[in-house]
Amino acid sequence: MSTDDKKDLRERVTRGGEDAIGKIAQDLLDNPVVHGAAKAAFEARERAMRAQEVTMGALNLPSASDLERLTRRIRGVSQRLEGIEDGLDRLEDRLDGLGAMKKLDARLAAIEATLERLEQAIASKTTAD
Repeated sequence: MSTDDKKDLRERVTRGGEDAIGKIAQDLLDNPVVHGAAKAAFEARERAMRAQEVTMGALNLPSASDLERLTRRIRGVSQRLEGIEDGLDRLEDRLDGLGAMKKLDARLAAIEATLERLEQAIASKTTAD
């Protein structure tokens, strides 16, 4: 038997097995007894979860859903805080730029004052001559 023949045989057996398992699963799901048992199990699970939440509430302890809601809320607050931090960083950068502008304004004022003195000195020298 060649390697290709072995592969084909393996694929046929695998496919046949998958089909058989799928048919069994479908038959089980279609069976009213199995369907009823699954439905009852899910309902029992829901009742147990509700009872657990009531009990935890009576003991003043947070339930899993309370902790999950709190976690989501904290994530939301954290994201908003990151946005505020980013905005503050941008504001700080702009204020730093304004500080540089104030320094430039002071330097320009000093240059204008020097020019004014030079003009007065020149003016007084030309009137003295």
